[in-house]
Amino acid sequence: MRHSYSDFEHPAPAVNLFLQGARVVDPRAGLDQTMDLHIREGRFAPTPSQVPADTDVIHLKGHIITPGWFDLHVHLREPGREVAETIDSGCQAAMNGGFTGLACMPNTNPPLDDAGRVQWVLDRAARWPVDVNVIAAATRGREGKELVEMSELREIGVRAFSDDGSPIKSTAVLRHAMEYAHMLGARVFEHADDASLSEGGVINEGEWSTRLGMSGMPSVAETTDVMRCILLAEYTGAPIHICHVSTRESVEWIRWAKGRGLPVTAEVTSHHLLLIDEHCREFDTDFKMNPPLRSEADREACRQGLADGTLDAYCTDHAPHTWEAKMQEFDLAPFGIVGLETALGLAFTHLIPGVVSLEKMLERVAYAPREILGIPLPKIATGEKADLTIIHPTVAWTVDPATFKSKSRNTPFKGWPLTGRARGIVSKGSAVIREV
Repeated sequence: MRHSYSDFEHPAPAVNLFLQGARVVDPRAGLDQTMDLHIREGRFAPTPSQVPADTDVIHLKGHIITPGWFDLHVHLREPGREVAETIDSGCQAAMNGGFTGLACMPNTNPPLDDAGRVQWVLDRAARWPVDVNVIAAATRGREGKELVEMSELREIGVRAFSDDGSPIKSTAVLRHAMEYAHMLGARVFEHADDASLSEGGVINEGEWSTRLGMSGMPSVAETTDVMRCILLAEYTGAPIHICHVSTRESVEWIRWAKGRGLPVTAEVTSHHLLLIDEHCREFDTDFKMNPPLRSEADREACRQGLADGTLDAYCTDHAPHTWEAKMQEFDLAPFGIVGLETALGLAFTHLIPGVVSLEKMLERVAYAPREILGIPLPKIATGEKADLTIIHPTVAWTVDPATFKSKSRNTPFKGWPLTGRARGIVSKGSAVIREV
């Protein structure tokens, strides 16, 4: 072996690799078979009759290789909140979780609302084998009043705009943001929430908020904004992406919009597919997120939406917080959980194949997120750049936050037994592949 590939802090160059004996699944390339993959100079090459002497062989019998997974909703926290996460630690967490690409949100301090700050993030991320895309703020300071210089941001590669962490309250501002972004070949990502209905809430409004004596966030707060987005998409013809859908009514309205051919896309998180508001009964702040965990009926609707394509993308809403912040009482603790290092294992344990097939999951996590952003899709074919997630589908492991590459440990899945884990990635001419 010419290189060690298990160092997450120093990814090895994947110039010449021979990945042997894995099941290779790339639905859009028509692939689902056990085969070898030959990579030279970072691109797929024809399989040789004899492996060249300058090529490292990785034995992957019993593994699955897919196009690289992409997380459409990540908070890297830098600049301003480096105590919880940095670009470096976030990229390492992505690699550890099997993601070769991600989109990071602008609710940093200061917000990512100008070209200089966005370029700084892109430059910091460039050294990692993770394709980091910045979703810039839609309004200056994320204050919902004045649009950012979208054309300037578009010139440096920004493909989406959002005030995520909060909605764009003014419908007029949201409309103008959608229209201007559309004119530039980009789109708006909306954190769907009517804050006048949800403000002050910490848990889903319903039986469990009443039983626990906590302020509720009604599902109608999300659905009201979802309907607003759909109506604006219909009126303007501009696309809109709805973040972290969590309610049955939202899924139904998005399905209706898609049936009318409207340019509406949406995402769902692993935690909204697996958890419900009852999990908050012990007042564990690792179950506090925004939007909040909803009812069993909402969870089932989200699962159906993922299965039938109403919800385009499977994501994490990776939101790191320090131990000290999350150790506050429930009302005061911040919203959010980490997810980059658990999403794949959760999917293979609880969603594949019971909710979706592997092929459908790849649509939601490898293809659709990139299509929404308008970036090239990975393809396993001779001459294409190697962009791969390597999965050990049968390995059993237990979620232990102490092993995370993320700087934060705030996961509600700690202690969960899972089956299936990322073994590594190949991306941007580098590879990280953990030892068995």
